[in-house]
Amino acid sequence: MDAKAVAQCRSPTLTTSTQWKPKHPCVVSVLARPADDIFGETRKSNVYKDGLFDRIAINHLSKCVQEATGVRNSKNGYESLVEAATVASQRFSATEQHQVVIQTLDRAFPKQMLLLIRIMLPPSKFARKLFAVFTTLFFAWLVGPSEVRESEVDGRKERNVVHIKKCRFLEETNCVGMCINLCKLPSQSFIKDSLGMSVNMVPNFDDMSCEMIFGQNPPESTNDPALKQPCFKLCKAKKSHRTNCLIN
Repeated sequence: MDAKAVAQCRSPTLTTSTQWKPKHPCVVSVLARPADDIFGETRKSNVYKDGLFDRIAINHLSKCVQEATGVRNSKNGYESLVEAATVASQRFSATEQHQVVIQTLDRAFPKQMLLLIRIMLPPSKFARKLFAVFTTLFFAWLVGPSEVRESEVDGRKERNVVHIKKCRFLEETNCVGMCINLCKLPSQSFIKDSLGMSVNMVPNFDDMSCEMIFGQNPPESTNDPALKQPCFKLCKAKKSHRTNCLIN
């Protein structure tokens, strides 16, 4: 996402139209206390020095999330984005959280640009590699440092995987439910529906890394290990984020 695209965000309001239905069972979010220790070890280690482009992108995405939820905050930078995401997780159901993200992304990216990308880059080995390279180069401000890796597609090796070394969003929110409801599930749906590219996001909650595998369909919800992940130990909520709400 470039700064110009992000800056074109409008002023959406959250709607709960019955026409919008996520493709996967949702996960009820559970917040964890923003702390350094989750599993009895130090977890937060990266220190980010955001440049001009990074700050522009972060602030505009935060603004888009705030407009989608209808709740403003006075924070700046990534702290503002985390606060906006936290509000979404606290005030909306899991299904509504998905909708907040979809609405945010719809307004952050011009529809004409998304349509052009979809037309010019139909699914192919070249397109999968390009998506992986683009994500690595232009989204470090959101997810942290990443690199392109190989996977096997139809018996052949392809550089179609983005390996995020330690997800900035997960590290800052310290919450499994927010990772699932505000990143993994809606992002998979948005990329597939808007760009025609299937992607499977595979978070590793032990070391906070993540892989985005372009060209791979996500597993069914009943077989997705991410949706079976227990809460971090320092979660203050007394319920499990794994509670599914099935969408008919």
